[in-house]
Amino acid sequence: MNATTNLQQATLQTASFEEAVTRQAEQALEKVAAARAAVGEIIFGQTQVVEETLVTLMAGGHGLLVGVPGLAKTKLVDTLGAVLGLDARRVQFTPDLMPADILGSEIMEEAADGRRAFRFVRGPIFAQLLMADEINRASPRTQSALLQSMQEYHVTVAGERHDLPRPFHVLATQNPLEQEGTYPLPEAQLDRFLMQIDVLYPDRAAEKRILIETTGEGDARPTAAMTAEDLMAIQRLVRRLPVGDRIVEAILDIVRAARPGEGDAAITRHVAWGPGPRAAQALMLASRARALVDGRLAPSLDDIIALSEPVLKHRMALTFAARAEGETISTVIARLAARLG
Repeated sequence: MNATTNLQQATLQTASFEEAVTRQAEQALEKVAAARAAVGEIIFGQTQVVEETLVTLMAGGHGLLVGVPGLAKTKLVDTLGAVLGLDARRVQFTPDLMPADILGSEIMEEAADGRRAFRFVRGPIFAQLLMADEINRASPRTQSALLQSMQEYHVTVAGERHDLPRPFHVLATQNPLEQEGTYPLPEAQLDRFLMQIDVLYPDRAAEKRILIETTGEGDARPTAAMTAEDLMAIQRLVRRLPVGDRIVEAILDIVRAARPGEGDAAITRHVAWGPGPRAAQALMLASRARALVDGRLAPSLDDIIALSEPVLKHRMALTFAARAEGETISTVIARLAARLG
């Protein structure tokens, strides 16, 4: 009798849990759709970039936006901050930027009674969404100060720990041109970014709309579609979405196949070093978030194929011989992804 009662209670609890998750998922889908639509009212012709950036944030990660100047990268970050209800700030990275310019510093203050004490003045990193503009123009010391914060979600100044706001996301930009005088990010630091998002030129129709709608008297303003608490709830939901065994195996297949000596020799002979376990974790989270952004509650094989390049391309490198032959990381990943189908 007790065993039967316990089984019934467990069944009811499971059903109640599933119903709660379903309700949360339905609410999340509505908010994500509203956020995507709100961003689309401001950013034209960058559908894939907007999708990948939203996926990055809803998976709880940081993104590296790579593109030439003038493609609305800064405007995208500003728009996302407003639409998602986040406190957004921007830092222009330059060679003379110091870690204290980002993290903050201690200043000496004197009270009315003459006593002196240090007070910590927070830097711009104490934001929920930080745009690190042209991150590769700052010195390695400054880069490492930012990237350590991205991993540990706190900063240490004068021996004191200061926790960063939650949520905390960094969207860094990088110009693929004018590389002279820059400090390329080391591989270990690139691995901190969930995805590398390539920002390309808009098509003709989108550029025509940009011309018409951004050169008049009116200035479109983004509207809020959710709050920071809503975003964190969605991030928690992403980690609870089910992932089929076939999808898990597909993630392992493509990540492991991208490593020298583990995949097809005809492909991996071009690879100098490949992605580690963090890449598989990123692909798992990103595929769940992409499903949610697309209005689904479980990732599919199409999500893995679509996300393989932005998740893997900054986590692997080609041999000198492969580059001499004209190979690119994108073509190598495309051949790996084609094998999943």
